[in-house]
Amino acid sequence: MTQVTERGTRLPAPPRAGVRRRSPAAAACVVGGAVAAGLGLGFLAVLVIVLWISSPYPDSGPGGALHLAAGLWLLAHGTELLRYETLSGVPAPVGVTPLLLVALPVLLMRRAARLGGASDEEDEEVLPASAVFSAVLCGYLAVGALATVYAAGGPMPADPISAAWHVPLVAVLAAAGGVWGAKGRPLGPLPHWLPGGVRRGFVRPRYALALRAGAGGALVLLGGGALLVGASLAWHGAQVQASFLSLTGVWSGRFAVLLLALALIPNAMVWGAAYALGPGFALGAEVTATPLGFAGAPALPRFPLLEALPAAGPGTPLTWAAAGVPVVAGLAVGWFAVRRAREVSYGETALTAALGALVCGLVMAGLAATAAGPLGSLRLAEFGPVWWATGAAAFGWTLVLAVPVAVGVHAWRYRPAEGPVAVDAQAPVGDGWHDSGVRELRWEVMRKASGALVPEILPEPVPPAAGAVPVVPAAPVAPVAAGAPAVRARRAVTVVAGLGLDLGPRPEPVAPPVPPVPPVAPPVTGVRVLARRKPPA
Repeated sequence: MTQVTERGTRLPAPPRAGVRRRSPAAAACVVGGAVAAGLGLGFLAVLVIVLWISSPYPDSGPGGALHLAAGLWLLAHGTELLRYETLSGVPAPVGVTPLLLVALPVLLMRRAARLGGASDEEDEEVLPASAVFSAVLCGYLAVGALATVYAAGGPMPADPISAAWHVPLVAVLAAAGGVWGAKGRPLGPLPHWLPGGVRRGFVRPRYALALRAGAGGALVLLGGGALLVGASLAWHGAQVQASFLSLTGVWSGRFAVLLLALALIPNAMVWGAAYALGPGFALGAEVTATPLGFAGAPALPRFPLLEALPAAGPGTPLTWAAAGVPVVAGLAVGWFAVRRAREVSYGETALTAALGALVCGLVMAGLAATAAGPLGSLRLAEFGPVWWATGAAAFGWTLVLAVPVAVGVHAWRYRPAEGPVAVDAQAPVGDGWHDSGVRELRWEVMRKASGALVPEILPEPVPPAAGAVPVVPAAPVAPVAAGAPAVRARRAVTVVAGLGLDLGPRPEPVAPPVPPVPPVAPPVTGVRVLARRKPPA
């Protein structure tokens, strides 16, 4: 027995406590985040290398082009770059981020997080959302740290402090959006550490309407800004063309300038919206362009988009017309803030419109902060719209216009269809039902079917019509002597003029045959009566 027991097959030992099995899905998420960062770096590296190869006068070798590509990748996250080759010898920061370039890392990171949180096969391991988020973020930030170190040896290194919080911020927002999309965009309850009133308040539909209204107002402002930029470019077409042709004479350089201008078009849209709102945008130290005009001579570099700026001096009626953009935005916020429900009060509608104006102001403040930045250390240290002034102006314009518009639209949508009609309770109903005799016939049928349980309808007294001859009371009849023949007294008759009376016998209404009603339950046959037993004493 001992030999058989000792030579038997050993059972697998239980896993030790504290030893965790490595998950291949988590490792795949880490690799996915690193690949997303690598794809962004690779795309910019290929673009810069192509421009470097096609340039007839390259300033550096391929190593310098790769360092520049790493710096551009960090600039796409909002990181400030440092330019050392200046006339004064003082390093100049470059902090204006092309917003179209930001879409590259955001889309790649969001795609990596969405693929990490999705599962194609049933037996495939599915990680929780927090694990996918952390794993993808670790892989992406590891490559970001390496890119920051590598760009430090190039012509435009990145500011380490700026890169330390800009790159993680963009990665966190993009990864959160990807994981949320992979899980079906759930709208779960708010955290329990929030007050109960706050959690109950955010469940109400007014906040969804406010988000929609605020987003609609921001889109209208951006569209109006794009319209202003396009109109100004067309107005100053000759200056824009001359600036584009004078920057470089080779096609590779012009192609690079064109790509940079296209990447800065979203920035120009935000600048146009800030200009229409009133605060405008800064063009250097103590110089701001507004619809009312601007004074001074800003030290601007030659660039095609900057040639579309309005002329220096006081404003004109053409520049004042830009105020129509925030007016349309306020009308849009008020229109989208109306809830399609009749039971909503006017106060609720006004509050929704005010919240929509607040959302619009916050969105425009965030866009203005990302579209601006320094281009130098002295006169160009402030370049672009001021975020707090742009947000406050957007909130003020939309609040003043959206609240009355929302209340007016709500009152117009749910107005009464017709005015109030006075109804006389004593007026007869002229629908033909009570005068055709159908009601009496059906009542008689019901009375016969119920076994005379339903009372009979008594005829209503008919009042004398207009123009009737009054009835003259008959004279008292004298007593008749015994044996005299009886004289029949005359009957009083009411004569109505203008009526065709048929004094013949009136036929009795014939009730329609009543079909037999089937019994509710079949008749019981063969009932057996059981004798009642007496309880034992």
